[in-house]
Amino acid sequence: MLAAAGAKAESYEGVQALVSAKSRTEVSAEAVRTASAPNQNVVRGSRGAETMAVSTDRASVVAEAVRTAAAPDQNVSSGSRVNSKVISTLQNPVDARAAAANAKSSRL
Repeated sequence: MLAAAGAKAESYEGVQALVSAKSRTEVSAEAVRTASAPNQNVVRGSRGAETMAVSTDRASVVAEAVRTAAAPDQNVSSGSRVNSKVISTLQNPVDARAAAANAKSSRL
């Protein structure tokens, strides 16, 4: 049966040519720099807290966290019933306090 179907072999293309973005000397220089770097064998967490770029000021993050934590319907989910929607009818206490403070200051 194998003879009737005929045997096919893959063609051999030889060794593929090396493709690199860096030259051999650049790779060698980078290897030397990396090998001589200080603390290269120290695990990442043992160096202490790492710095990170801050994109938002701390006060606005705290204000958003307080407002979200005080939301009266934060634990209500629309998935409790089929095709249901959660419509918030309660005012957020943070917003109520801010509105009261604005109303109080506008009376002066």
